[in-house]
Amino acid sequence: MITHLGPLVINRRTGDEPIRVDGEVVATLGDFWSWACSDLASNTMRGVLAEYLVATALGAAAGTRTEWDTVDIRTAEQWRVEVKSAAYLQSWAQSRPSDISFSIAPATGWDAQTGSTSMDVLRRSDVYVFCLLHHQDKQTLAPLDLGQWTFYVLSTRVLDDRCPHQKTITLSSLQQLHPVQTDFSGLSKAVAACADGQRQCAEGPPATLAPGAAWEPVRSPSPCDTTRERSGPRL
Repeated sequence: MITHLGPLVINRRTGDEPIRVDGEVVATLGDFWSWACSDLASNTMRGVLAEYLVATALGAAAGTRTEWDTVDIRTAEQWRVEVKSAAYLQSWAQSRPSDISFSIAPATGWDAQTGSTSMDVLRRSDVYVFCLLHHQDKQTLAPLDLGQWTFYVLSTRVLDDRCPHQKTITLSSLQQLHPVQTDFSGLSKAVAACADGQRQCAEGPPATLAPGAAWEPVRSPSPCDTTRERSGPRL
């Protein structure tokens, strides 16, 4: 008789765990990971990798990834971080590099901490981190090389104020909102500047954040597109 249907306790695995049939080892979990997860340029795996990179930068990569939650990352500081990724290069053959856009759609949400669903359509994070795999040469594309990534960090409050109902945003429109643009080494500081508490970035941080520098609010016309974004594969 089933008496408990609470959440599973997911322990972090090493990859050495055997896959068995009748006691005989036929493969390992690492073999499965290699088979299933080697294409880091695919939309799905690139997105998961981006979440891991941001979580690592924020010291929030212990344990395991939560597949379903209202936000992608929760930090020790209680920051709620939403991670989006895009890339110019895809796994498939391309006639040209992909146009860059990110999903920013408000949505209903299921909270993994409370096990409850909210039907309110809104953005539930404190901060968005837009992760762009900016490299444009397929022969040398290496998603594990952090020098091929650029990160744009923006308070969710800016999106709510300036783009309240918009579902996607192009890179050029995002840049007009004055996100903090950074490499991996500056990502933690950039998130702190925007997350400490929505609390400071209501007008949007500057385009870059130099070491030791404080942000200054920047006011500009809303760049949010009023026309429909280009269709295409979700990035």
